[in-house]
Amino acid sequence: MTDKLTVSVLGTGIMGAAMARNLARAGHSVHAWNRTRAKAEPLAAVGVHIADTPAQAVREADVVLTMLYDGPAALDTMREAAPALRPGAVWVQSTTAGVESIGDLAAFAREHGLVFYDAPVLGTRQPAEAGQLTVLAAGPVEGRDTVTPVFDAVGARTVWAGEDGAAGGATRLKLVANSWVLAVTAAAGEALALAKALGVDPRGFLDLIAGGPLDMGYLHAKSGMVLEDRLTPPQFAVTTAAKDARLIVEAGTDHGIRLDVAEAAAARMERAAAQGHGDEDMVAAYFASFDENPSA
Repeated sequence: MTDKLTVSVLGTGIMGAAMARNLARAGHSVHAWNRTRAKAEPLAAVGVHIADTPAQAVREADVVLTMLYDGPAALDTMREAAPALRPGAVWVQSTTAGVESIGDLAAFAREHGLVFYDAPVLGTRQPAEAGQLTVLAAGPVEGRDTVTPVFDAVGARTVWAGEDGAAGGATRLKLVANSWVLAVTAAAGEALALAKALGVDPRGFLDLIAGGPLDMGYLHAKSGMVLEDRLTPPQFAVTTAAKDARLIVEAGTDHGIRLDVAEAAAARMERAAAQGHGDEDMVAAYFASFDENPSA
């Protein structure tokens, strides 16, 4: 298999657009589709072919990469693409779909003769744009010569989590990682909210823990977005974070455990979205601590 591939990217939101752009820059022939075409149009500037339908986008594709809102959206889009899918093509499913949806997606792949890779990514807007994502992948060894150039174009590291994409090993690992990210994000927002309520300078708190075992760069980065009102464009939006939090809660429930922190994080994200912060960075869950948006 040549390293230069024809790749179809279905879904060009924050992550999908960056991935399509980096695939094109790596020399692949990229065809992209998005339900709102205007969001895909800027990709034409780097040589990406913009399609009107999923079927048009996947025609002759060696690899189809889906980066959509959730599992049902990915399945619906692939059903639209089905008439033009080439048997033997590789499907790289990068949507954070949840454990339950992976079985449905893998079944679709089997029915249409596709080689299925469960391959969500870890990272947000900035690493996506820089081609520095971490790809969490599960799928057959014999097809990896095809997917490796794709993963290398969008990510700095690939972590293999199994040889059967249908088992959802990569998605399971992604949910565990996201549970930590969401917990830290929610905790950062609450700490800033408590500081405001108590009249404490939040930068004093950040200085207090700086360089010690409680410090982390992520906390400073996310806190800075709130304190400096840099919540747009989002690195990862509140509405999408709420969706992922619910998938984590559901996965825990389905496997007999309670995830109280994830449940609380989901509720905070949903409350912030209801307040009008859904399209802002997920740390805007900070506002869920207040009945009204706090003054600066």
